[in-house]
Amino acid sequence: MRIWLAVAATLFVNVAVAQDPSAGNAEEGPRSRPASELLQPPKRHQIASPITDRFALRISYFMPSVETFLRLDRTTGQAGTELFVEDDLGLEDKPKQARAEMIFRLGERNRLRVDYLKLTRYGDQVLSRTINFGDQTFLVNERAQTSIDYRALGLTYTRSILYFDRFEVGAGIGIALLEAKAKGEVRARNVSEQEDGVAPYPTFALDGTWRISKRWSFNLRGQTFTANLDDFKGSLSDYHGDFQYRWRKNFTFGLGYTSIRIRAQSTSTDNMPGIFNQDIEGPELFIRASF
Repeated sequence: MRIWLAVAATLFVNVAVAQDPSAGNAEEGPRSRPASELLQPPKRHQIASPITDRFALRISYFMPSVETFLRLDRTTGQAGTELFVEDDLGLEDKPKQARAEMIFRLGERNRLRVDYLKLTRYGDQVLSRTINFGDQTFLVNERAQTSIDYRALGLTYTRSILYFDRFEVGAGIGIALLEAKAKGEVRARNVSEQEDGVAPYPTFALDGTWRISKRWSFNLRGQTFTANLDDFKGSLSDYHGDFQYRWRKNFTFGLGYTSIRIRAQSTSTDNMPGIFNQDIEGPELFIRASF
């Protein structure tokens, strides 16, 4: 995934150079145009693309692979059992999800993206070992019902630092509000445990668009952040790339790939004490309406 992103970023730079009208050639030298004129965006765009859209709504069918490492500690501070929940608790590792995203263009160079992901999975499995799950202990050979609910709401602002008719690159900041809930119970003994945690992650963001032709475009974005506080350590990375086909002026089909990695470790007894690491990665199909 990282190699693919690096190759795509290199391609973006090469296209930007090709689109720069000041480049000229080695014999003629740069064209004699004022710098202020070169930095201005095109006055009018003739072809509809992600660069010209003022608003866009995207609905995706997301098919990720999910790997989750979980440890729920006791409120006394004693460490819980380390779990790979897809194996140890039987949670689905290839869920099918819907995602939603909206993009607002404010002026020519400013964009605001709002995206939402909800991932809820359930497990029902006979335990192969004794598990300390928060303040409860589930015994070997007991049947345990478990669930993990993960939700993420992202707000991201970017401003274009390169802006041409066929090529755009933006940089900015964002915030991701993450919520995770873990629940486990053994109904035969009427014992259960539930913990939840909420964390805001401010992020640094980059995005880019290359309009390959009248109907095709390639789009790439990434966000990342790392925090290290007194009772919390965490990191977030969110990368996405896609190809879009403009079927009609206001309607697009697309195929993309998304990789999300969350790392969170908390010692606070009020905010899901323990460790929650989750990797969500896979392809997505989407439709996009815009104007």
